Amino acid sequence: MADTLIIIQATGNELSKSDLSAAGFGREAAVASGGAFDILLLGSSAAALSAEAAGLGAGTVFTMSSSELEVYTAEAFSAAVAAFLSGHPYRLAAAATSSATKEYFPRLAALLDAPMASDVLKVESVDPQKVVLTRAVFVGNLLATVELEAPQVLVTCRSSEFAPQGQGGDAATVEAVEAPAGLASPGKAFVGLEAASSDRPDLKEADIIVSVGRGTRGPDEGIPLCERLADVLGAALGATRAVVDAGWLANEFQIGQTGKIVAPEVYVAIGLSGSIQHLAGMRNSKTIVAINKDPEAPIFEVADLGLVADLFDAVPELTAALESRGG
Repeated sequence: MADTLIIIQATGNELSKSDLSAAGFGREAAVASGGAFDILLLGSSAAALSAEAAGLGAGTVFTMSSSELEVYTAEAFSAAVAAFLSGHPYRLAAAATSSATKEYFPRLAALLDAPMASDVLKVESVDPQKVVLTRAVFVGNLLATVELEAPQVLVTCRSSEFAPQGQGGDAATVEAVEAPAGLASPGKAFVGLEAASSDRPDLKEADIIVSVGRGTRGPDEGIPLCERLADVLGAALGATRAVVDAGWLANEFQIGQTGKIVAPEVYVAIGLSGSIQHLAGMRNSKTIVAINKDPEAPIFEVADLGLVADLFDAVPELTAALESRGG
């Protein structure tokens, strides 16, 4: 019997890397509890993604969709999940940490009167009395062990800490469930969504990230050089908070404590010092490459490869060398 539920916002044509990592969390929680995990697909693509989700090792894949769930709103998603969990008493309900779950999971916890742990890094144990988890605190400098004693516990997990669940094993049963009526909030209506589009990979999905700091001196100087390098590498583009606050790049590019948490195979840090807040968002990258003209920059303390050089010389040379070798 499944005692863990993984909740996935179903959008697009395929499950994201974060979705697969959430399923990886579900597998880890199931091992800790000696049980199994189920998946709830919530949103416009729930039915379309059910076949892919059914191959992730879950017992049952539930799909829920309605006109009020086609576009994300915290009110609709929290109410829909609360209604589902009220009829399905899972010991642990979890989702990957994202801008959406940061918003609607606290609402969900309030609706269910259930304790919640955010940005969890590891499942220590799950039993009928308590759930024990590890999460990062103080900008990732300390790890806290959290014990939650309640019949039902809510969790958001840091996707970079859990291996994406692959396809394999018997296909799960797929079951469509009806969304509750009246999910729309009185006096509040969705008007529109302005989403940035790019030919580069999404930050959370990318294997390679080129990240820029204030040392690039803005969109008219160093940032275009770094964008060119990113394109040659097939990489995503990221930035520090200082770059975003200066208006050089949009908020969606921000990596760090108050931005996105990433863990790519290769992280190329260019012209950024390596503040504690930024390191909190990328310290788990597999290989960190740093280019900075200041040999005392903190980024070199975590870098696997470091180049002390002026980025305005080094980046064009690196880009040209990669282009000559075909990327």
